[in-house]
Amino acid sequence: MATSILEVIVGVCMAAVVYHYAGYPFVLFLVAILSQAKSDLLYLFDRRSRRCTLRPDYLPRVALLVSAYNEAAVIQAKVSNTLQIDYPPDRLELLFGLDAPSDSTPELLAHAESRRLSVHYFDRRRGKLAVLCDLVQRTSAEILVLTDANTMLEPQCVRNLVRHFADARVGAASGEEIRVASAGTDPGAESLYWRYESALKVLESRLNCSLGGNGAALAVRRSLFNPQKRSIVEDFQIPMEIRFKGHHVVYDPEAVGVEEIAPTFAAQFARRIRIGAGNYQTLFNHPEYLNPFRGLLSFSFFSHRVLRWLVPILLVVAFVCSVPLATHFGLVLPLAAQCLFYGMALLGYWLRKRNKGPRLLAAPLYFCSMNLALLLGLVRYLSGRQTLAWNATPRIAPEALWNQTRGDH
Repeated sequence: MATSILEVIVGVCMAAVVYHYAGYPFVLFLVAILSQAKSDLLYLFDRRSRRCTLRPDYLPRVALLVSAYNEAAVIQAKVSNTLQIDYPPDRLELLFGLDAPSDSTPELLAHAESRRLSVHYFDRRRGKLAVLCDLVQRTSAEILVLTDANTMLEPQCVRNLVRHFADARVGAASGEEIRVASAGTDPGAESLYWRYESALKVLESRLNCSLGGNGAALAVRRSLFNPQKRSIVEDFQIPMEIRFKGHHVVYDPEAVGVEEIAPTFAAQFARRIRIGAGNYQTLFNHPEYLNPFRGLLSFSFFSHRVLRWLVPILLVVAFVCSVPLATHFGLVLPLAAQCLFYGMALLGYWLRKRNKGPRLLAAPLYFCSMNLALLLGLVRYLSGRQTLAWNATPRIAPEALWNQTRGDH
């Protein structure tokens, strides 16, 4: 009896992990095919155009908002990049908010300041969202574009985001974040993961169940910008609140922002812990998002987000239950398979610390480090140790990465 219970627990945990990473994308793909088939049939019957009509004359007033803390390494490049955005200057406001930085960001920004740039210094640290909320009060623009200091936007990024708001149903639009490796970093597994996430976002956007946004390039209709709570991951919370109020949230892979991968493994890991704490904050603060009567929306939230946050717990439970199965009942395969996988991750970490190692180990290492960071993020959230303000991720000067990415395009 005990054997059966343990086997069921291990089986359910591993099945949930497999469903999240493989089953859910397959289900999305099938639903997207059926949705397209339905659209095709309706078109055959009524012959109405299904294409969105572009409106080149739609040029609402836009405010680009940047909240910065200690960003001395990138702030001048960010200003230069911002001034190159292809949007009518008389329709585009540029607002930078400084969250009480302790480095030379204010001085560098002062030297880079132009008449188009509006800089606001806040002498008390409160976190990114609080600064953004203050900046919003300083503009009457119809559309807000939120971006990070270390993100370089392609010239057409703002236009591509803003065009979606010609449809009154759209409340937010998120762009594509291209993560580029800096010197000494291995982009392999992370690059693969971001492509996987982008594919999910494309499918969800087609089915009108997009969840969250991208802090590198996120546009919001100003009349809907009303964060209910102070959040660690505002780029996820704000679009979610807008979507669950009934407005559309669009993902546009043609609105591109370029951001470097954190230059060290430790910096990447710390960033994931912070984001993990923010994810659990969103989950516990908004149980209504799991309301099954919201249909595909709540299904996507559970399958794409909640299960992602539960994977670390499922893995721990599966491993713990596999130990007595192997030691008392002779069922060693589940435990052996997990030990092999985690051993590959540990070996990958050991080799990475020595700047060598086969790429075959990059995927197990990335998977395990991501889920360990999520688990630590849960601990940090439950302990109340994650604040709204945090230390900036180490940056490098982005010009070379920006030029490299533009060349690849």
